[in-house]
Amino acid sequence: MRKDYVIKQSEDERRAHHRANSAERRERGSGAQTFRRKRIVQFLIQLETRKASLQKQLETPELQNLHPVLVGELKAVQTTIDEYIQLFELYEYEDGSFEQALEEKSE
Repeated sequence: MRKDYVIKQSEDERRAHHRANSAERRERGSGAQTFRRKRIVQFLIQLETRKASLQKQLETPELQNLHPVLVGELKAVQTTIDEYIQLFELYEYEDGSFEQALEEKSE
């Protein structure tokens, strides 16, 4: 019987510890999610930069022979941007205002 009491007591201690950690996480808020969201927005900014670079290359006369390849890459980058916006529910950035939003979040 003594062994059962010790096991029961340790289970109760674990539950109390878990509840305390849960309460602490709630008080801290969603720091990890904010950090991940910021990194996702930074990645989208990189994709937007890549997209702008590809659009410039499309307008360059010397690269006209690569036009089909550049168009394909441009479509792929835009598809990736759209997928990330949908996957991470970043609908407020659909117009491409990533940089402005990132600056506002960091202030």
